[in-house]
Amino acid sequence: MKITNVEYNNRKKIFSVATAKSVFSYPFAKLDPLPTKTNPLDSVWIDEDFGEEAFSYKLEDNNSGTVHIDHILEYNRDPNYMTELLLYKLTIEAKKHVDNIPLSKREIIRRLGTSPSQYYRLMDQTNVTKSINKMLNLLQVLGCEIDVVIRDRDTKSESTLVSV
Repeated sequence: MKITNVEYNNRKKIFSVATAKSVFSYPFAKLDPLPTKTNPLDSVWIDEDFGEEAFSYKLEDNNSGTVHIDHILEYNRDPNYMTELLLYKLTIEAKKHVDNIPLSKREIIRRLGTSPSQYYRLMDQTNVTKSINKMLNLLQVLGCEIDVVIRDRDTKSESTLVSV
């Protein structure tokens, strides 16, 4: 996702980061190096070295830093990004288990009832078009026990929905 505009507000101590889909805020408190009253922000720009997927900033003392769009999306808990992150984590777990089980790839594919090309798409951590359902099916075939836990961000109370 490309950044189309970035502005900063010293009074609120936030960046306003615009993309084609939305505008996100990102606090100064998450920066390294951190701007201070004695060393405030001097400038901010969309960084072309990162394919316009990051912005960089410079402090008055010439220290600088860069913030990637992934950090902004994670901070704002963007639903699409969080789903992609979940798919990525499920894929990494599946890869770990594939290496540690005695089943052949052919047997895994047979048990899934799918094609080899679909299996390899499921195992590709960069593929964000696969479904969570198919990833859960794969983990079941790999002999994994799956617990779905829902936590309230504020109270940290949790409830288990499913244990399979």
